[in-house]
Amino acid sequence: MLPVSVAFGVLIGLCLGLLGGGGAILTVPIFVYVLGFGVKESIAMSLAVVGATSLVGAAGHWRDGHVRLRVALVFGAVAMVGTYLGTRLATWLTGAQQLAIFAVAIVTAAVIMLRRRRTDDRHGGDSRGPSSLRGVFTAASGLAVGSLTGLVGIGGGFVIVPTLVWGGLPMRDAVGTSLVTIAMNCVVGFLSYLGDVPISWMAIALVTVGTIPGIAIGTYLIRFLSQETLRRAFAVLLFGLAAYLLYRNLPALL
Repeated sequence: MLPVSVAFGVLIGLCLGLLGGGGAILTVPIFVYVLGFGVKESIAMSLAVVGATSLVGAAGHWRDGHVRLRVALVFGAVAMVGTYLGTRLATWLTGAQQLAIFAVAIVTAAVIMLRRRRTDDRHGGDSRGPSSLRGVFTAASGLAVGSLTGLVGIGGGFVIVPTLVWGGLPMRDAVGTSLVTIAMNCVVGFLSYLGDVPISWMAIALVTVGTIPGIAIGTYLIRFLSQETLRRAFAVLLFGLAAYLLYRNLPALL
C-alpha cells in the first residue's frame, strides 16, 4: 500500500501544481478503486489530501507573486457556504449516486479545459466581461464549486481557474489564487464529514507524502510547459475516467 499510495500522491500533486486543479478528480477514484475504501470515506479523505496539498502549492505561487489573496478570500468565502450545503446534501445520497454525479462533473471539467483556449483567443488575451456580470457569475461559480466540493470531494479548480481568468486575472495568478480557494473549501468539507464517516489517517498521510513533492515539482515545471498541451492531455484522461465511473456505477443507479 505504501509505495502505491505515495506514487499516486505524486500524480495528484503534479496536476494541482501544473493546472491549479484536477487533483481531487484523481484522488477520489484512487481511494475507491486503487486503495479500496468506501465512497463516502474516500470523498472525506480526498478533501484532507487536496486541502493540505493545495496549501503547499499556494505557498509556492505566493513566493513567486502569483496569488491574489483578496480575490481568494472573497471567492472562497462564497464557495465555503456551498461546501457546507454540499456535505449536508451528500448525507441523502448513496455512494453510487455520488460517483455518478462525480462522473458528470469530470465530463464538464474536460469540456471546460478543451474550450478554455478558444475562449481566451476570442477575447484577444483579455477575458474580462462587464463588471456587474463578472460579479454575478463569480458568486454563482463559487456556490457551484463549493457544492461540488462538499458533495463529491472535487476541489473545483477546473471551474475556479477559468472563472478567475474571465474576471481579468492572468493565467498564473488564477492558478495560484485557485489553490488558496481550494484549500479553504477542503477544510470546510473535511470538517463537515469528520465524525460522520470513518477516516484512515494513515492513508491520508501516505498519499499526502507523495502529493507535496508532486505539487512542488508541478509549480516549478509550469514555467516551462505548454498549458494548452497539458489541458488537452488531461481532458482526454478525464473523458476516459468518466466513462469508467459511469460503467461501474450506472447499473447501481438503474
